[in-house]
Amino acid sequence: MKIALVLALVLVGVWLFRLNRRSERRGLDRQHTPPAEKPAAMALDMVRCRQCDVHLPQADAIAGKQGVYCSLEHRQRAES
Repeated sequence: MKIALVLALVLVGVWLFRLNRRSERRGLDRQHTPPAEKPAAMALDMVRCRQCDVHLPQADAIAGKQGVYCSLEHRQRAES
């Protein structure tokens, strides 16, 4: 009879331990969810300088007759 009581207590202890571990994992999973990806609208269009082949955002590029450039100096060199 004592053995059955000890076995039952051990089983209840193991069950409570596993139940507690599962709830801890669920809490950690919620805390460490990866951030949502940035929307595609935030992506910048990249262009290549015709003089030095450096990639830069299209908003920062300087337009010339033969293409886009990263600086005024490169545009002047290419178009002179």
